[in-house]
Amino acid sequence: MPLRGCSRAPRLHRRESCARLRNQEIALLANAVNLLVNAASDGAGFQGPGIEEFFPPVIFFEGTPFEINRIMLIRFIATALLIVVFWLGTRRMTVVPGRFQSLVEMGLDFVRVNIAEDLLGKKDGRRFLPIIMTVFFMVLAMNLMGIIPGLNVAGTSVIGVPLLLAVVAYIAFIYAGFKKSPKNFIRNSLFPPGVPAALYVLITPLEFISTFVIRPVTLTLRLMMNMIVGHLLLVLFFTGTHFFLFEAPGLFKLFGLGTIAFGFVFTLFELLIILLQAYIFAILTTVYIQLALAEEH
Repeated sequence: MPLRGCSRAPRLHRRESCARLRNQEIALLANAVNLLVNAASDGAGFQGPGIEEFFPPVIFFEGTPFEINRIMLIRFIATALLIVVFWLGTRRMTVVPGRFQSLVEMGLDFVRVNIAEDLLGKKDGRRFLPIIMTVFFMVLAMNLMGIIPGLNVAGTSVIGVPLLLAVVAYIAFIYAGFKKSPKNFIRNSLFPPGVPAALYVLITPLEFISTFVIRPVTLTLRLMMNMIVGHLLLVLFFTGTHFFLFEAPGLFKLFGLGTIAFGFVFTLFELLIILLQAYIFAILTTVYIQLALAEEH
């Protein structure tokens, strides 16, 4: 599409006229960008999210071993809500359940049938069900805090809780292996049957790292990194919305409509990630227990 005025310029000067108009449009665009950048660099302008989001100041008991910051408080809230929900849902159970009891039972049956018993069978599934159930609903509750207005950060976005849950899964895996086969668990884990003896020099160190080091590390990092990225993106969308709507000059305010739409859509996507991460963590915990209970162990 020709620039305005180019088609009406005299033939001999059309090229020079188009170049001048193009330079003027570039200058206007550069000026608009400079206005936006200057507004953003102002003290009250846009401030993007950073890693300091996950190291908030202390709220209670500062200077003591029991310091509580915003994320610790959110973890307490998630734990309390979890206890209250299950207490209310199971304190007066009836043969014909009400709506709330049905909802709680649906969640419990989902973990029991689709994760524990599906992978471990009924006997071992019921034996390890308390651990699997706790892991699933704790991850779910902690993750949900990240999309609740006023809280807006997951309790699993700092390494403490993901590491604790990974250690629980690791201990359950070790316990299951030694319980099933006290003499052969370590040997079969580090020296897989059917491998030529000469290859154990290479295979055994790799099996040790993979089985006893990488598993808890990957469980921890997978959960934590997903929650960190989700939080940063949500903060970016909604702080950008506030900036464009209330601080950006002129027509730049219209960008706020786009950022709030993206923020809403990504909140729904984050909800899916929250559910998926709880499911994956519980599934992997169960798979590790299943591997420890395998016949070769």
